[in-house]
Amino acid sequence: MLYDAHNHLQFEELAPHLDQIAADLAEIGLAGAVVNGTHPDEDWDDVATLAERFDWVIPSYGVHPWDVAVRPDDWQLKFVHRLESDPRAAVGEIGLDRWILEPGRANDPVLCGVPAAPIEEQMEVCAWQLRWAADHNRAATIHCVRAWGPLQEVLRSTPIPAKGFLLHAFGGSPEQVTEFARLGAYFSFNTSLIDPRKTRQRNAFKVVPPDRLLVETDAPAFPPPEPAYSLPSTKPGSWQNHPANLQLAYADLAILRGQEPTALEESVAENTLRLFA
Repeated sequence: MLYDAHNHLQFEELAPHLDQIAADLAEIGLAGAVVNGTHPDEDWDDVATLAERFDWVIPSYGVHPWDVAVRPDDWQLKFVHRLESDPRAAVGEIGLDRWILEPGRANDPVLCGVPAAPIEEQMEVCAWQLRWAADHNRAATIHCVRAWGPLQEVLRSTPIPAKGFLLHAFGGSPEQVTEFARLGAYFSFNTSLIDPRKTRQRNAFKVVPPDRLLVETDAPAFPPPEPAYSLPSTKPGSWQNHPANLQLAYADLAILRGQEPTALEESVAENTLRLFA
């Protein structure tokens, strides 16, 4: 019954371990996982291959804000072709990120030297993809880091898919939940939020409406403080989060919200299928 609303199973650091990962995911009872592409030329084909290999993969394609500056000139044609050729695919990962614009981020090993696009350019690319998603009523997965104001501007000025959109690994405040929910947002609880020190983010998930609640890993990023499953680190500056740590996020979220675990699993499954089916 477990659904991972957002991960990057296609990333190269997971490739050597796919058979073991698949076995571990079967062990925890995974029913489905949304696998998010980030760049037309770098990983969309890999996402499509995974969707052919595993029937539990829900493919999703988008231009990530970290890749806006290096997107190909024909990215829109590639986007339309990819999405129109796969009616089950969602849109994402798209979004906005001002963290990458902070001084010194160009040398951060996580970013691998990729140049950062100005927030205005990120907004244009995000809005274009969101508009396509709205026109075709595909769910959209949105990344937002330190850019809540610009994101609200985009959401208020751009058509939004009738079925809604996901704010993955939501890191906003409890006060922001109501406004984003009104705009059509779903919110996914991430494995990294198991950390009790993340008080503000955890409090936000206490007030997320039950019909807008999802769970994710963002693997291979954001491992929990004490993982149940681990992977060897093969890439400098990377996080090695095993996707099967998903079960820990469900267990912690049930405690956080004071819910019986099975009831939480059932409601999250219903929400995930409503958004991504």
